[in-house]
Amino acid sequence: MQHAPAARPSPAPVRRLPPGTTTRPLPAGATASHHAATGPLLAAALAAVLALTASACVGGGRGTEGPVGPVPPTAQSPAVLPSAELPPVLTRGQARAALVGADDLGEAWEPTRGAATWRDELLKATAERPDCRRLLDVLYTEELFGTGAATAPRATAALDDVDGGAQLHYRVTSYRAADLDRTLAWLGTLPDTCGRFEARDAHGATRDVRVADLTLPEAGDDRRGLRVTVGDPAPDAGEEPRADTRTDTGTDTGDGVLTVDLVAVRVGDDAISLTNGTLDTPADAATRTSVEVGADRLTEARRQGRAQV
Repeated sequence: MQHAPAARPSPAPVRRLPPGTTTRPLPAGATASHHAATGPLLAAALAAVLALTASACVGGGRGTEGPVGPVPPTAQSPAVLPSAELPPVLTRGQARAALVGADDLGEAWEPTRGAATWRDELLKATAERPDCRRLLDVLYTEELFGTGAATAPRATAALDDVDGGAQLHYRVTSYRAADLDRTLAWLGTLPDTCGRFEARDAHGATRDVRVADLTLPEAGDDRRGLRVTVGDPAPDAGEEPRADTRTDTGTDTGDGVLTVDLVAVRVGDDAISLTNGTLDTPADAATRTSVEVGADRLTEARRQGRAQV
C-alpha cells in the first residue's frame, strides 16, 4: 500500500529590503517576543536594586551589620537643631525661701525705701577697657549673669542700713552651672585687668576706680567676691582739690568715695549675687552673713525641690 506524501508547508513569503538597505529586518513576531522576555527581567533587576538600597538604609538594625564606609551626617537647618537644654529651675516660692532678710542682718537693717541716689551719681559711668566697662554696667544694673529672659532673677530682696546708709541688693538666679562658673571666673580676673582705672560719667566728670579681691566664707560650690571703690581722681600737682562733694540730688558724698562689695556664690545650677554699697565704712558682717545664710538656704531650697519631684 502506498501512502500519500505528507503535506509540505508552504514557504513563508520573502520580505524584500528597500533599495539601499543592508540590515535584514527581524522575522514577524520577534519584537513582541523580545518585550515579553525582557519585561520580567527588568522587573526582577529593579526589585533587586530596591532591596539592596533598603538594606543599606537599615544598616544599623538588629542582626545586621553597618555600612562598610563612613556615612556623612545629614545636614540640618539651624532652625531645627535642638537647643542646649537648660537645667530645671527653682520655683519662685523656692527661690524666695533662699533670700536673706532684715532679721538676718541686725536691728539697723530694714526693707529698702528706694534706690540710693549714689547709684546714678557714681556708678552710671563708662570706661575705655571693655572688662572695666562691663564691671561698671554690672554694678549699676546688677545683671551679673546676663540680661536675657533665661538669666532673669527668680527672686530679689533689697535692704537698707538706716544707721550707716548702706544698701544691700540680693538676687537668686537659675542657669547652667558651666555658664555661672564662667561669670565667676571672669570676676576673678578683674583685680588684674581692672585693678585701677578711670571712669567717666555722662557729664564728663572722671572717677578713680579701684578693684580688689574680697575674702569670703566657704559657702556653696564656688564663690567670688570683689571690693570696688569709686571716688574722685587725685588732683594734679598745683590743682585745687574739688569742693563739690555733694551730688546734683543733694546727697552728701563725704570724701567722694563709694565702696561696693560685689559677690556671687554658685550652688549647683543656681546662684546668689549681691551688692553691698555705702559711702561710709563698709559693713563686712552684712556681706559675710548674706553669703553664709543665703548659701545654706539655697542649698535647702534645692534639696526640698528635688524631694518634691
